Amino acid sequence: MACRGVTTSRFGRVSLAPTWNGSHPRRVHGSQTGRQLTLRHGDHTAVVVELGAALRSYAFGGREVLHGFGPDDPVTGGHGQVLVPWPNRVGAGRYRWRGEDLQLPLTEPEHGNAIHGLLRWTTWQVVESGTGHAVLETGLWPQPGYPFHLRVRARYAVDDTGLEVALTAWNEGEKAAPYGVGQHPYFTVGTNTVDDASLTVPARTWLRTDERGLPVAEEPVTGTPYDFREPRAIGATRLDTPFGSLVRDARGRAVVRLAHPSGEHGADVWLGEGTEYLQLYTGDTLPEPERRRAVAIEPMSCPPNAFADGVSVVALEPGEQHTMRWGVTPWRG
Repeated sequence: MACRGVTTSRFGRVSLAPTWNGSHPRRVHGSQTGRQLTLRHGDHTAVVVELGAALRSYAFGGREVLHGFGPDDPVTGGHGQVLVPWPNRVGAGRYRWRGEDLQLPLTEPEHGNAIHGLLRWTTWQVVESGTGHAVLETGLWPQPGYPFHLRVRARYAVDDTGLEVALTAWNEGEKAAPYGVGQHPYFTVGTNTVDDASLTVPARTWLRTDERGLPVAEEPVTGTPYDFREPRAIGATRLDTPFGSLVRDARGRAVVRLAHPSGEHGADVWLGEGTEYLQLYTGDTLPEPERRRAVAIEPMSCPPNAFADGVSVVALEPGEQHTMRWGVTPWRG
């Protein structure tokens, strides 16, 4: 397996629990996702919830940037969720770590996978909350399939440039832990479907996957339907696709652009520290009316099946930490 900061590839190069307050449970009436934390700065407004520290909504100048969910709605389709200690899928939930064979619960039973980590349905504690920022934390305790002890923090902030997210994990245990992280926000530019939206993706490779969503090869995007290095309409392209070899700007960020067909407004989703891969999902498997309504632009520290394949897995040693940063800069033409 890859050690911290080292990437290897077999593909070659190319029901919410109430919070206890000491006497009686505290319930957030009318909400299935707990406390709603509203962050505001100028024209920027975001909402973060206690359940899974999910990003529920984000708007700029009154226009929705995030295709999120309502304050009284359950979370479906992974909307805005934090994916720890692995993003995406682990085939059959099986992996080997430092000589030990481990079995994760199969949370995508239709495909026999473990999907999107272990903290999506837990209550995160609000440790800081201000006008323009919020910090939530939770513990990940040793359990079957993942016998490691982590502390995880999610920090959200809005400022003049947009929204910034930092996801940090510390190893509080006594042995090295395999670690990956991602997030699952859906973006919209106000079109009825994603077909008309313009997409730009600074990725030189895509990962071909099998019927279970697991990578079988990493290939150049050149000459494929997955080459979005120049802006173009998504059209009928179906995406549930990982991308790698991200091209970064002078600030070390890879920037994915989703734009309205008029070119008058859109959002730049930047992938910073700790983001090595990206998953794009056009929602083709979601039920109506959600199908192809928005694009999930998912920053990831490692690709699907990383625990099993050993690709870009962080070896988080006792006392060490890992941070992934990403954010959104909405714009108007």
